[in-house]
Amino acid sequence: MEILSEIAGWLLQFLGEFLLQVMGEALAELLGHAVKKPFRRPRPPHPGLAALGYLTFGAIAGGLSVWLVPTLFIKAMWLRIANLALTPLALGLLMDAVGSWRERREKALLRLETFAYGFCFAFAMAAVRFAFGR
Repeated sequence: MEILSEIAGWLLQFLGEFLLQVMGEALAELLGHAVKKPFRRPRPPHPGLAALGYLTFGAIAGGLSVWLVPTLFIKAMWLRIANLALTPLALGLLMDAVGSWRERREKALLRLETFAYGFCFAFAMAAVRFAFGR
């Protein structure tokens, strides 16, 4: 019985970090759509430059999240490392699904709504939380 409560605790810790990062990514997506039109350019930026931008915005979001919620939900170091690897993958897949959903409805897309850029944003956010969270 004790092992089940331990596993449930790990899952809840992981879920807390995951949901915090989902909220960060959702906020970035909302802000991206809100400011997209005024900053529309004739040619989109180079994909590498866009990836660097999403890494930067993810790191800023991670810094803000550490400032707002400095204590990490995940206590065990091995789970923190797993979170650093798995959460960006999950969020990349989630953002790709959001992009596919928007595309089917013929709505404007952001690069963030693809696996690669969603992963970049989430990885940078997770890395900052991993490095600076308590």
